[in-house]
Amino acid sequence: MICGIDEAGRGPLAGPVCAAAVILKSDFPFELLNDSKKMTAKKRDEARRVICEKALAWGIGWASHTEIDSINILQASLLAMKRAFEEMLKRVSSPLGDDFSVIVDGNKIPDIPAPCAAMVKADAKVSEVMAASILAKTERDAYMEKMAELYPQYGYEKHKGYPTKAHRELVLKYGPSPIQRLSFTVR
Repeated sequence: MICGIDEAGRGPLAGPVCAAAVILKSDFPFELLNDSKKMTAKKRDEARRVICEKALAWGIGWASHTEIDSINILQASLLAMKRAFEEMLKRVSSPLGDDFSVIVDGNKIPDIPAPCAAMVKADAKVSEVMAASILAKTERDAYMEKMAELYPQYGYEKHKGYPTKAHRELVLKYGPSPIQRLSFTVR
């Protein structure tokens, strides 16, 4: 049994980083999965609904923009992954067994109580990590769309906090938003 973990939101200038942990059942419709970056928003949303309904267990974890500023983006990403794993464990109804392991997208692993391996590009190779990638991306995007309602002048519904030219210009025009990562360079 494999748990896949991935995050979304390491590169933006604003907002939290979000991670997801997912264990899939053997009869999951794997053909719905792909690297979340290669899917349209509509396909990601469709896959998210199926993952939440049919996965054996899943969890979401966050690290805020203030945590990112305090401990750096790498440590905040690992913290969000740990929180996602802990949330996922709350949804598991039976013991995971000795054959249980975790695969994390990237080259670092979070501090979790399970055998864990890092794999670069796992979000394009391992179904459970693909599912985690989809959940993390859709959750973070939904959060940034809510922030766009609160702070409409920053255009978060368009760029989700990523360092686009438009986002940088808006920050320079209006100053940092209340969810800005102040440790990140805007220029």
